[in-house]
Parts: sequence; C-alpha cells; structure tokens
Amino acid sequence: MSKGWKIYILALISFLVGTSEYIIAGILDKISASLAISVVAAGQLITVFSLVYALGTPVLIALTARWERRKLLLFALGLFVIANVFAYALPGYGLFIAARILMALGAGVVVVTALTVAAKIAPQGKQASAIATVVMGLTASLIVGVPVGRMIAAAYDWKVVFGGIGVLGLLAMLIISLTIPKTEGDAPIPFREQVALLKRPKIVLSLLVSFFWLGGYSLAYTYIAPYLLTVSGMNESTLNAALLAFGIASLIGSKLGGYSTDRWGVYRTLMSGMILHIVTLLLISLAAHSTVFVFPLLILWSFAAWSSGPTQQYHLVTMAPESSGIMLSLNSSVMQLSMAAGAGIGGIIIDGISLDSVTWIGGFVVAIALTIIFPVYRPSSSTSVRAGKAHQV
Repeated sequence: MSKGWKIYILALISFLVGTSEYIIAGILDKISASLAISVVAAGQLITVFSLVYALGTPVLIALTARWERRKLLLFALGLFVIANVFAYALPGYGLFIAARILMALGAGVVVVTALTVAAKIAPQGKQASAIATVVMGLTASLIVGVPVGRMIAAAYDWKVVFGGIGVLGLLAMLIISLTIPKTEGDAPIPFREQVALLKRPKIVLSLLVSFFWLGGYSLAYTYIAPYLLTVSGMNESTLNAALLAFGIASLIGSKLGGYSTDRWGVYRTLMSGMILHIVTLLLISLAAHSTVFVFPLLILWSFAAWSSGPTQQYHLVTMAPESSGIMLSLNSSVMQLSMAAGAGIGGIIIDGISLDSVTWIGGFVVAIALTIIFPVYRPSSSTSVRAGKAHQV
C-alpha cells in the first residue's frame, strides 16, 4: 500500500473521531428527550468532552511520548471503542457522561498520534500536506458525520450512532494493525519549555483570539439543532439538509481561508472573516423565525467561521517556527477549552435569557476576538502582504 493511501486511512480515523465529538450538537434535542433532561444539561456533554480533551490529551501524550506510535494509536482507539460501546449500552445521563470522558481521552490521543504518524510516513517535503489531509478528516465529519448521524438518530435511536462508531472503530483497529508501519516515539518535550512560550504577550493574545473566535461559534453551534427546530420552526428533513449544507460550507470556508491568506495575508483574511462571522450571527438573530432566510445565513455563517481556522494556525506557527508543534498543541487545547466554555455559557444563557439569544451573544463573543486582531495582527508598512502557504498548515 502506498504512503498516500496510509495517510488517507489516518484521515478516515480522524473523521470517525470527529463525528463522535461533533454529533452531540446535531442530536441534542433527541438526547434531551430520551434521557429526560433539559437541553442545557445535554449541552454540557460537549463541555465535559472538550474540557477532558483539552486538559487530558497533553498529559497523556507526554506520558506516552516514548511509546511506539502504532501501538499508541491502537491503544487510544481501543479506549475510544470501549467508550462508544459504553455510550450505546449503559443507561442514564451520569453513565453517558462517564462514557464521554473516556471518549475524549481516547479521541485526543488518536488525533494527535494520527497527525504525528502522517507527518513521519509522508514523503520528504510533503509533511504539511499529510497533516492537512488528516485535519480534513475532522472537517469532513461536520459535512457527512453530523447530518448522517442525525438521520440515523431520527430513523432509529441516537444511541445507535455511538454503537455504529464503536463497530467502525474496531474495523479501524484491524486496518491500522495491517497497514500502518511501526513508528518510533519522540523524546518528551519538557513542560517548562511548553509554558515558556506563554511568557510572550503576543502569543498569549493570539491564543485569546482562538479562544473568543471559537467560543462565540461554539456558544451558538452547540444548540443549533434545538434552535432551528424550536425558534426557526424547521422540520426534520430541512434540519438534515441544513446540517449538510453547514458542513459543506465549513470545508469551502477553510479552503478559501487558506487561499486568502496566501493572497492577501493573515490580517485581512482574519478581519474580513471575523466581521462576516459577527454579521451573519446577528442577521440569524433578526431572521430567526424565517426558515427561508435562516437557511442561507447558516451557510454564510459556517463559511465565515471556518475561514479563520487555517489562517489562525498559520499565524501561530509563524510566531514561533522553532516550536511549531508546541504552538499547534497549545492552540488545540485552547480551542477545546473555548468549545467547553461556549457550550457552558450557552447553557447559562438559555436558562437565564432565552434560546434565541445564543446567536447574537455568540456574535458579541466573536467581536472580542476582533478587537484583539486589530491592534495585534495589523501589519507594519514594511510587512509583506503575502503570508505563505497557510492551507498546508
């Protein structure tokens, strides 16, 4: 099997893991009804997952740094499979939270290890492209995994989704054991070295951009299914179509965000993307009760939100190119923490204000990121507009 096909196998694994993470937002109403809990309580399943992912993954990666990579990938996938079986088989909200904790621990290690293996087995000079392919699997889970998961949950039961992911995880373990070569681990990076980067104010501010950008997005997206069903009055088939269109727009936005960064630079791309992100969330609030207007606005929102992803990652790497791995790891943890915060704050807003307010408040949170970008990212007159190959980061 060629190295290219092996990298695509790793991308499919990241797709499987991404589906298990993002699917909750697509079936939030069904989980709420099935477990006899509020939509807010169901939303905290995303908070728990993201917190455990953000805090647990760096620790587990550090502890297993010297492990042979294929062995680690199989171990993490095994934990992920067990967690999905628990989610399918065990009753009640409390046990489902426990399953999500195990799922997050397994998923975080799977993604980081898959990225590492992809870079190591890729041909010389193609490492960044290999990483981008694996990341594409995560993006594809929004395009295919979430709407398909929603359709399965509507036709059968939402627990069937996790049972199916568990079975596919077992199949993935078999394929990995047959196709992915053994790859040596790395020397662990001292924690002191990782934290040292946080002493640089511009890096901290740039990480805060990730936090508020994705936090505002998560605040609204976590509750998108009940929002569209209850506030916008969509039916089940229209919601499935909306989720599919949302995912496709995220892929297009990510691709064009990378192209724009190559062509016009980090500052212009982030400013335009964030402004459009804010405007679309505000317009969704104004047009919330009209499916005709909300549908295209959802597509525009997804496009704008995801256009910032590759640009922000590229910018962080260029700030400390000698520590690019650490920077991407820090950014990944910050993004997961922001998703946890967004889901948690969104729940408070729904309880204290209303469900239809999550979009405009989400836009306000994204605006905080915009206020950081303006003074920190603005290029000097001597800085070239061109920013490099952001789509390959």
